[in-house]
Amino acid sequence: MGIQKIKWGIVGLGNIANQFATDLQLIEDAELVAVASRNIDKANDFAQQYNCSRKYDSYDALFADDLVDIVYIATPHDSHAALTIKALENGKHVLCEKPIALSYEDAVRMIEASKKHNRFFMEAFWTRFIPSVQEVLAKLKQGEIGDLKYLNADFAYYNGELGNRLTDKARGGGALFDIGVYPLFLSYVTLGIPKEIIAKSIYLNTGVDLQTTMILQYELAQAVLHAGLVSASDMKASISGTNGRIELNSPWFMAEGYSIIRDDKETVFSLPNLGKGYSHEAVECHKAIRNNQIESDLWSHQNSLDLSKIVEEVKQQIGLDF
Repeated sequence: MGIQKIKWGIVGLGNIANQFATDLQLIEDAELVAVASRNIDKANDFAQQYNCSRKYDSYDALFADDLVDIVYIATPHDSHAALTIKALENGKHVLCEKPIALSYEDAVRMIEASKKHNRFFMEAFWTRFIPSVQEVLAKLKQGEIGDLKYLNADFAYYNGELGNRLTDKARGGGALFDIGVYPLFLSYVTLGIPKEIIAKSIYLNTGVDLQTTMILQYELAQAVLHAGLVSASDMKASISGTNGRIELNSPWFMAEGYSIIRDDKETVFSLPNLGKGYSHEAVECHKAIRNNQIESDLWSHQNSLDLSKIVEEVKQQIGLDF
């Protein structure tokens, strides 16, 4: 008997869905069985590229397909909540692209639906599952660099196309929701929930933030974070403690290694990802589903809610309103 494969469906067939589907091919017990786009030509092309037999021009049709075990939702941010809840209602497990939703209220509703229908649900925070981040978090917990005092992380690049999804307010565009969630995530998984947040943005005339900088104040530590669509950064992340610091390689959110710097001595660790790194979150989904869990141990429902609340606070501070 061969291994029982977990069968995936993908809705929303843009760039990130392509990267995810590519990584899915590296996992022995994963099979992509169905894809859906509102554009049937796009669905046909995607299905052909990834050797997938079923393609739909409606998301509902995919949710109704009995062959699908778990749905990966890779549509724009504004549809995450509605599609996740619909998939769960149809008895599907769900991996939904981050950010979980555009409001904390929606995040709560999504998690309630997971519990009500007893189906696995996880926000696709792939960075949490890459080997480098797992190992760094373990070392921080062991006190490798002493008491944590300061974290500095950014995610910024130059986005020349100012007429796409990223700058469309109706679709949840802007730096904070698209990429600002990453530095906020890192601060949350290392330092926890901040006592206070100070955030400032520079806006585009469409009402979305082009550039947002945040200071997170903790009892005994601070984090300085930045997200931007108007200039590039080195995308390194640095975590400093009383006995040294850890630097995640650039780009830190998909780092394939890190360094520990102590007493001016640098120790380098190399940890390649499987594929681009999306594979690791898919493996986590499989593990939870096989264990009949409705949430991940590493990125739980509560983790998503905590982060969503932090993002909501920044959103209010910078006056962003969807």
